[in-house]
Amino acid sequence: MNTPPLTAALGLASRSVPVLPLRAGKVPFGNCRACRDNACGGRPNMRTPGPCVCPRPCHAWAAATTDPAILTGPAWASAWKQAAAVAYHPGGIGLTVVDLDHADAVIWARQTLPATRTVPTTRGEHWIYRGAMQSANAVCDGVDIKSSMAYARWLGPGTGTMTALPDAVRALIVKLPSPVRAVTVPMPAGGGECRHRTPAYLERGIAMAEQRIAEAAGGVHATVYRTFLAVLSAHGRCGCGCLTEAHAERLFAAAQTRGESARHCSDAWSNARTALGM
Repeated sequence: MNTPPLTAALGLASRSVPVLPLRAGKVPFGNCRACRDNACGGRPNMRTPGPCVCPRPCHAWAAATTDPAILTGPAWASAWKQAAAVAYHPGGIGLTVVDLDHADAVIWARQTLPATRTVPTTRGEHWIYRGAMQSANAVCDGVDIKSSMAYARWLGPGTGTMTALPDAVRALIVKLPSPVRAVTVPMPAGGGECRHRTPAYLERGIAMAEQRIAEAAGGVHATVYRTFLAVLSAHGRCGCGCLTEAHAERLFAAAQTRGESARHCSDAWSNARTALGM
C-alpha cells in the first residue's frame, strides 16, 4: 500500500527534510488570495524555506517545512487532503537533484556524470548529489537541476552511494555566452591619460555591473559570468591597470549577495579573463 502523503511528509520532516504537498501533475498548491503575487512579502528574498505568515501554505518551495505542528495544523489540512504526492526542497538540506526526464537523458548522465545515488521516476531518474547549487531548467535535453529555490518530488530514498556535487553538474547551468566583440581601447596619443582613469567613467561601468547582477531575475551564475566578461572587455584591456582589485571585490560582493560563493566568483573572473585572452 502506498504511504499517504502526510504520513510520508511527517517521516521526512522527522529527518530534517523540508517538505510540501503537491497536487496532481506535480504542481504545488497555489498562493492563497492574501499572498497572490507575493503581496504578503513572503520570506526574505525567498531564499530560505519556511511558511509565510499568512494562514495558508504558499510560495511553492519556500512553503516547505520540517515543523510537524505546521504540517498537521489547520493551515495545511485542505492541502494534504487533496495532495497527490510529497515534494521536498533539496537545497534546504544541501542536496542537488539532477532530474533526467527520459531514457536518452539517463544514458547521457551515465556517460557524463559521476555515479551517485539514483531514484527511478516515471520516465527517467533522479541523480542526487551532496551539495547545493543554483537551480535551472532544461540545461540539456531532458535535464533539469533542482536544488536552491526549487522543489523535487519525493520518490523514495533511492539506491547507491551519494557523492559530492561535481563541477560537471555545476557547469551545466553556465550558458556559453554569445560571441563578444572585444573592445580594444587604444592608449591616447601624445602620452595622454587613459580615459578609464576618469573616475566617473569607470565608476559608472562598475555601478551598472553591480546593478545588473543585483537585478538578475534568474540564471545568476551565468549573469555574473557575462557581467564580468563585459567589465573586463570594456575596462580591463587597456593595459594601464585602470581596473583594480578594489573594483573586482565590489563585483564579487555583488555576486555573493545573490548567493554566489567566493570560489565561483574567482572562477568566473578567471574564465572571463581567459575568454578575452588576458
